[in-house]
Amino acid sequence: MTPPEPTVQRPRVEGDREQQILTATLEVLADVGYDRLTMDAVAARARASKATLYRRWTNKVSLVIEALQHAKGPETLADTGSLRGDLEAVFCGMGGLVDTQTVAAFGAVVTALSRDPEFAAAFRRDVLGPKLEVSRLLWRRAAERGELREGLDLDLFEPVLAGIVLHRVFVLGEVPDPELISRVIDQIIVPAAIR
Repeated sequence: MTPPEPTVQRPRVEGDREQQILTATLEVLADVGYDRLTMDAVAARARASKATLYRRWTNKVSLVIEALQHAKGPETLADTGSLRGDLEAVFCGMGGLVDTQTVAAFGAVVTALSRDPEFAAAFRRDVLGPKLEVSRLLWRRAAERGELREGLDLDLFEPVLAGIVLHRVFVLGEVPDPELISRVIDQIIVPAAIR
């Protein structure tokens, strides 16, 4: 009986080098979109070999998902004591809808969500899922404070703010800013949600 060949441990890509590659991935994503992003293009932007990328990520889906997960966002969820304040803090802060990198990344992947089932499943689970959990916590806190009107369907209502702002960005071509977020909160969200 022949002994099995020893497995070769490939070095992990980590630390600063990993962050450089993830940053390069977001840059390429913003430049060309998900559909046209390639491992070659990311390797060239990161000044790395394709082999370096494949040591850490099995394919473009895993690379892009991890880059999106590591994109800057708030360290902790703001607790301002009111639904209005919490919505402004989340949507106007880093990683929110006035963060140009966040909006550009979403625009770059939106077509892939309808065309690439593997990417769509990973995005919804690993990128959108944690954001939805933050949003649900924000709305649960508002309910616990007694701010929300009776019978509000949170599953239907929760994505309204993002939906309105993203419609204005991608369909109407507006640049999102804190003033737009505040107007939507004050004129639509708060009047419809609060007692």
